[in-house]
Amino acid sequence: MKKLIVFMLCMTALTACNQKNSNAEDLRLTQQGDSLNRIIAQKDNEINDMLSTMNDIEEGFRAISAAENRVSVARQGEGSSSAERIRENMQFIKQTMQQNRELINKLRNQLRQSTVKGDELSRMLDNLTQQLEEKDSQVKALQAELEAKNIQIGELNDQVTDLSANVSNLKEETTQKSQTISTQDKQLHTAWFVFGTKKELKEQRIISDGEVLRANFNRDYFTKIDIRVDKEIKLYSRSAELLTDHPSSSYKLERDANKQYTLRITNPQEFWSTSKYLVILVK
Repeated sequence: MKKLIVFMLCMTALTACNQKNSNAEDLRLTQQGDSLNRIIAQKDNEINDMLSTMNDIEEGFRAISAAENRVSVARQGEGSSSAERIRENMQFIKQTMQQNRELINKLRNQLRQSTVKGDELSRMLDNLTQQLEEKDSQVKALQAELEAKNIQIGELNDQVTDLSANVSNLKEETTQKSQTISTQDKQLHTAWFVFGTKKELKEQRIISDGEVLRANFNRDYFTKIDIRVDKEIKLYSRSAELLTDHPSSSYKLERDANKQYTLRITNPQEFWSTSKYLVILVK
């Protein structure tokens, strides 16, 4: 009897163990199935997105071809209405071509980021890209034909407008540069001079504590000149002394009939090379 009870307990434990293992295996299989379903759903969504983009591109090409046909028909007509239809359709072709370029770039990014990897999708993308290039060549050829017949289209008008704007901007930029160069040139060839008695120069702090142009002197007291033009300065005095440093070989102090001095600058570049300020003491 005791052995029977032990046997029955063992069988019960074995059954419970087998049931536990079975439940664990079922859970594992369920989890694997859910994971697989998620992967499949993700790939389906990616494929559907790419197919939707491809359909939009194909529809764009069909719309472009239809617009090209409308242009061909309008070219056979005459009058302002035909020209207007041509302009409208060429503008539509231009916009749709740009949309298709953007969609192809979008598709390229989708394929690059997708978990779906396939040679067929890559070939389809290459084919769409080739179609875009061929269509672009066709549109350019059609545009050239219209230009040859002096048919103005919106795109050409835009190009003329852009060109006019570029020319205007170039003129403005050239004017600004010329003004800048002129300003810089004037600054480069500008100098200032002053002559006066010691008392006058001290009052303007041009001379301070026996030094010249060391303190906060009055710049407004100076006269501005163009060193290329102004090469003579009448001093109206029988006594003259340069207080600023200038090469002696670059100027002369000459007396007139009244024995009053005139400063004659014989070499302006050399004379003003040491200082653009000239201070002359007179009596």
